[in-house]
Amino acid sequence: MAKVFTLAEVSEHNTSKDCWLVIGGKVYDVTKFLEDHPGGDEVIISSTGKDATDDFEDVGHSSSAKTMMEDFLVGEIDASTIPSKKTYTPPKQPHYNQDKTSEFIVKLLQFLVPLVILGLAVGLRFYIKSEA
Repeated sequence: MAKVFTLAEVSEHNTSKDCWLVIGGKVYDVTKFLEDHPGGDEVIISSTGKDATDDFEDVGHSSSAKTMMEDFLVGEIDASTIPSKKTYTPPKQPHYNQDKTSEFIVKLLQFLVPLVILGLAVGLRFYIKSEA
């Protein structure tokens, strides 16, 4: 049976000289692989101390990379020590009528304002023609 680690125990291994990752519920000691990692050691070190499954999967590692992981397996993680992921829920906004004007008045103004502007334009044109 594989050894079971808590997240606190795994989090202690977070340097380039001692680096452990949690991926898919398993714990890997990737210290020897840091220098060979194509993305550099900083990418791996930044994923220590947490469940790095999403980080690992988002990159889209090859099947040979996933097979290589078996060489670094040291145990399993106690799932109860990993904090649950919280989904973001935006704050509820109060629903209110911002301008507090009745819809009838708004529709009436949308009809009348263009008519008034058109009337002013026609009146101004006749006034200018009569002056000339």
